[in-house]
Amino acid sequence: MTDFSQSDELMVSEPTKAGINSAYFDHIKKINDVFYDQIKLSDQKAAYIFTFMLAFLVSSSEGRAVFTVNRYLGATAQGMVLSAILATASILCILAAILVVLPRHVSKSTSLFWGAWPKLRQGFLDAAYNADRDYLFSQYVDNADILSGIARSKYRCVVFAFRALMVTVVSYVLLLVLI
Repeated sequence: MTDFSQSDELMVSEPTKAGINSAYFDHIKKINDVFYDQIKLSDQKAAYIFTFMLAFLVSSSEGRAVFTVNRYLGATAQGMVLSAILATASILCILAAILVVLPRHVSKSTSLFWGAWPKLRQGFLDAAYNADRDYLFSQYVDNADILSGIARSKYRCVVFAFRALMVTVVSYVLLLVLI
Protein backbone atom coordinates (compact mmCIF):
# COMPACT_ATOMS: atom_id res chain seq x y z
CA MET A 1 0.00 0.00 0.00
CA THR A 2 1.34 3.38 -1.01
CA ASP A 3 1.45 6.25 1.43
CA PHE A 4 -0.06 9.01 -0.72
CA SER A 5 0.80 11.72 1.77
CA GLN A 6 4.48 11.18 0.92
CA SER A 7 4.03 10.79 -2.84
CA ASP A 8 5.81 13.48 -4.86
CA GLU A 9 3.54 12.83 -7.82
CA LEU A 10 0.37 13.74 -5.98
CA MET A 11 1.64 16.59 -3.87
CA VAL A 12 1.06 20.10 -5.09
CA SER A 13 4.27 22.06 -4.92
CA GLU A 14 5.07 23.88 -1.74
CA PRO A 15 4.14 27.53 -1.45
CA THR A 16 6.87 29.82 -2.70
CA LYS A 17 8.62 32.51 -0.74
CA ALA A 18 5.90 34.90 -1.87
CA GLY A 19 3.16 32.44 -0.91
CA ILE A 20 1.98 31.63 -4.43
CA ASN A 21 1.43 27.96 -5.06
CA SER A 22 2.97 26.96 -8.39
CA ALA A 23 -0.24 25.21 -9.45
CA TYR A 24 -2.02 28.57 -9.36
CA PHE A 25 0.88 30.23 -11.13
CA ASP A 26 0.74 27.61 -13.88
CA HIS A 27 -3.02 27.96 -14.09
CA ILE A 28 -2.99 31.74 -14.54
CA LYS A 29 -0.36 31.36 -17.27
CA LYS A 30 -2.65 28.83 -18.97
CA ILE A 31 -5.60 31.21 -18.64
CA ASN A 32 -3.56 33.89 -20.42
CA ASP A 33 -2.67 31.44 -23.20
CA VAL A 34 -6.30 30.37 -23.64
CA PHE A 35 -7.61 33.94 -23.70
CA TYR A 36 -4.95 34.93 -26.22
CA ASP A 37 -5.91 31.97 -28.43
CA GLN A 38 -9.58 32.97 -28.18
CA ILE A 39 -8.70 36.47 -29.35
CA LYS A 40 -6.85 35.03 -32.33
CA LEU A 41 -9.84 32.79 -33.11
CA SER A 42 -12.23 35.73 -33.07
CA ASP A 43 -9.98 37.56 -35.52
CA GLN A 44 -9.89 34.48 -37.78
CA LYS A 45 -13.67 34.12 -37.68
CA ALA A 46 -14.09 37.78 -38.58
CA ALA A 47 -11.65 37.37 -41.45
CA TYR A 48 -13.64 34.40 -42.80
CA ILE A 49 -16.91 36.31 -42.54
CA PHE A 50 -15.41 39.40 -44.18
CA THR A 51 -13.88 37.33 -46.99
CA PHE A 52 -17.17 35.54 -47.60
CA MET A 53 -19.09 38.80 -47.72
CA LEU A 54 -16.59 40.43 -50.03
CA ALA A 55 -16.65 37.42 -52.38
CA PHE A 56 -20.44 37.40 -52.27
CA LEU A 57 -20.75 41.07 -53.13
CA VAL A 58 -18.14 40.89 -55.89
CA SER A 59 -19.42 37.71 -57.52
CA SER A 60 -23.18 38.10 -57.16
CA SER A 61 -25.01 40.48 -59.46
CA GLU A 62 -28.08 40.11 -57.21
CA GLY A 63 -25.96 41.03 -54.20
CA ARG A 64 -24.56 44.13 -55.89
CA ALA A 65 -27.93 45.14 -57.31
CA VAL A 66 -29.45 45.78 -53.89
CA PHE A 67 -27.17 48.81 -53.61
CA THR A 68 -28.55 50.49 -56.74
CA VAL A 69 -31.58 52.74 -57.06
CA ASN A 70 -32.78 50.84 -60.14
CA ARG A 71 -33.35 47.79 -57.97
CA TYR A 72 -36.07 49.60 -56.04
CA LEU A 73 -37.74 51.43 -58.93
CA GLY A 74 -40.72 49.46 -60.08
CA ALA A 75 -39.99 46.55 -57.74
CA THR A 76 -42.71 44.83 -55.78
CA ALA A 77 -43.07 45.68 -52.11
CA GLN A 78 -41.75 42.24 -51.26
CA GLY A 79 -38.74 42.74 -53.54
CA MET A 80 -37.98 46.16 -52.08
CA VAL A 81 -38.17 44.89 -48.48
CA LEU A 82 -35.98 41.85 -49.16
CA SER A 83 -33.49 43.96 -51.12
CA ALA A 84 -33.31 46.52 -48.30
CA ILE A 85 -32.84 43.76 -45.73
CA LEU A 86 -30.08 42.18 -47.83
CA ALA A 87 -28.30 45.52 -48.30
CA THR A 88 -28.56 46.46 -44.63
CA ALA A 89 -27.50 43.04 -43.35
CA SER A 90 -24.54 42.99 -45.76
CA ILE A 91 -23.32 46.38 -44.62
CA LEU A 92 -23.77 45.53 -40.94
CA CYS A 93 -22.01 42.20 -41.40
CA ILE A 94 -18.97 43.78 -43.01
CA LEU A 95 -18.82 46.58 -40.43
CA ALA A 96 -19.07 44.15 -37.52
CA ALA A 97 -16.33 41.96 -39.01
CA ILE A 98 -14.09 45.03 -39.35
CA LEU A 99 -14.83 46.03 -35.74
CA VAL A 100 -13.55 42.65 -34.55
CA VAL A 101 -10.04 43.26 -35.81
CA LEU A 102 -9.73 46.93 -34.88
CA PRO A 103 -7.17 47.58 -32.15
CA ARG A 104 -8.49 47.82 -28.63
CA HIS A 105 -7.60 50.53 -26.15
CA VAL A 106 -7.50 49.57 -22.50
CA SER A 107 -7.03 51.76 -19.47
CA LYS A 108 -4.28 49.67 -17.91
CA SER A 109 -1.55 47.43 -19.21
CA THR A 110 1.05 44.92 -18.12
CA SER A 111 4.63 44.10 -18.96
CA LEU A 112 3.27 41.38 -21.25
CA PHE A 113 2.13 44.03 -23.75
CA TRP A 114 4.87 45.38 -26.00
CA GLY A 115 3.39 48.88 -25.98
CA ALA A 116 3.70 49.17 -22.21
CA TRP A 117 7.17 47.64 -22.02
CA PRO A 118 9.16 50.92 -22.00
CA LYS A 119 7.13 52.20 -19.05
CA LEU A 120 7.06 48.91 -17.12
CA ARG A 121 10.55 47.61 -17.93
CA GLN A 122 12.19 48.95 -14.76
CA GLY A 123 9.47 47.49 -12.53
CA PHE A 124 10.05 44.11 -14.14
CA LEU A 125 13.81 44.37 -13.63
CA ASP A 126 13.34 45.36 -9.98
CA ALA A 127 10.99 42.40 -9.42
CA ALA A 128 13.46 40.07 -11.15
CA TYR A 129 16.32 41.33 -9.00
CA ASN A 130 14.25 40.68 -5.86
CA ALA A 131 12.88 37.34 -7.17
CA ASP A 132 9.36 38.71 -6.58
CA ARG A 133 6.92 36.04 -7.79
CA ASP A 134 4.02 38.17 -6.55
CA TYR A 135 4.90 40.68 -9.28
CA LEU A 136 4.81 37.97 -11.95
CA PHE A 137 1.56 36.54 -10.64
CA SER A 138 -0.12 39.95 -10.52
CA GLN A 139 1.08 40.72 -14.06
CA TYR A 140 -0.52 37.50 -15.30
CA VAL A 141 -3.75 38.18 -13.40
CA ASP A 142 -3.94 41.76 -14.69
CA ASN A 143 -3.18 40.56 -18.21
CA ALA A 144 -5.92 37.91 -17.96
CA ASP A 145 -8.37 40.67 -17.00
CA ILE A 146 -7.30 42.71 -20.03
CA LEU A 147 -7.41 39.75 -22.43
CA SER A 148 -10.82 38.72 -21.10
CA GLY A 149 -12.23 42.17 -21.82
CA ILE A 150 -10.73 42.21 -25.31
CA ALA A 151 -12.04 38.71 -26.07
CA ARG A 152 -15.57 39.57 -24.88
CA SER A 153 -15.59 42.73 -26.98
CA LYS A 154 -14.36 40.91 -30.06
CA TYR A 155 -16.78 38.00 -29.66
CA ARG A 156 -19.73 40.41 -29.34
CA CYS A 157 -18.80 41.74 -32.76
CA VAL A 158 -18.24 38.22 -34.15
CA VAL A 159 -21.69 37.16 -32.95
CA PHE A 160 -23.26 40.25 -34.51
CA ALA A 161 -21.37 39.69 -37.79
CA PHE A 162 -22.43 36.04 -37.88
CA ARG A 163 -26.08 36.91 -37.26
CA ALA A 164 -25.96 39.58 -39.96
CA LEU A 165 -24.37 37.00 -42.26
CA MET A 166 -27.28 34.63 -41.61
CA VAL A 167 -29.79 37.40 -42.37
CA THR A 168 -27.82 38.16 -45.55
CA VAL A 169 -27.93 34.55 -46.69
CA VAL A 170 -31.62 34.06 -45.87
CA SER A 171 -32.67 37.30 -47.55
CA TYR A 172 -30.55 36.46 -50.60
CA VAL A 173 -32.13 33.01 -50.93
CA LEU A 174 -35.60 34.49 -50.48
CA LEU A 175 -34.86 37.07 -53.17
CA LEU A 176 -33.76 34.35 -55.55
CA VAL A 177 -36.80 32.18 -54.79
CA LEU A 178 -39.52 34.81 -54.57
CA ILE A 179 -38.46 37.38 -57.12
